[in-house]
Amino acid sequence: MVFISGQLPINPATGEMPEGVSAQTEQSLKNLEAILNEAGCTFDNVVKSTCYLADMSYFGEMNAVYGKYFKGDYPARAAFAVKELPKKALVEIEMIAAK
Repeated sequence: MVFISGQLPINPATGEMPEGVSAQTEQSLKNLEAILNEAGCTFDNVVKSTCYLADMSYFGEMNAVYGKYFKGDYPARAAFAVKELPKKALVEIEMIAAK
């Protein structure tokens, strides 16, 4: 099992966070993809994810980007709003993968 803690949408090369829900979701997923690959996994190995949103009104936008990263069956997922995310991020995503 690979447990990946919540990934903020921060570009590791620049330390910058993109603006907007779609761009932030994309960056969080790119960060997760790099960690999955380092562990010898892909998104096909993901069995559970949790998406934290600064506001539930962001769900549709986040979901549209999230769906592009999975083929076939989607892993179990919870998505909910939190009062605030670190660094004023709009999205944070954590995952569990099975090797």
